[in-house]
Amino acid sequence: MTPSASTSPHLSLDEFLLLLDTHHPFAKVLGIQILEIGYGTATLSLPPNPSFQRLGGIVAGPMLMGLADLAMYAAVVGATGNAEAVTASLTINFLRKSPPGTIYAHARVLKTGRLCAGDVTLTGEGSAEPLAHSVSTWSLPKAQ
Repeated sequence: MTPSASTSPHLSLDEFLLLLDTHHPFAKVLGIQILEIGYGTATLSLPPNPSFQRLGGIVAGPMLMGLADLAMYAAVVGATGNAEAVTASLTINFLRKSPPGTIYAHARVLKTGRLCAGDVTLTGEGSAEPLAHSVSTWSLPKAQ
């Protein structure tokens, strides 16, 4: 999937936030901020929270997985307009310790179709050095 520079996302940031409020209220549990949605791209952030940390003061893996999953959902919906998309698989590689502080998710869709595929790179506040990398596929139901 290589969108042209003029390709707009299928929904605006405000429309995506409304979608989360009305159909996915669980998305607010982690306090994730949706910073940007593009055509097949999204940038989200997970704010610092001491209850997200595990022993040793690092951000726990389940928090990072939730952030990566929601980021890819935003990118898939931005590329397809299909809010019914569901995760078919998700693999995450933790590359280094995730220090306390804001964590950013940078998602991109690599392929669209009945199955979409993409990846998410997680970075920490003030650094472009990857903390984790996620690859996932998404299933889109047939139009009715």
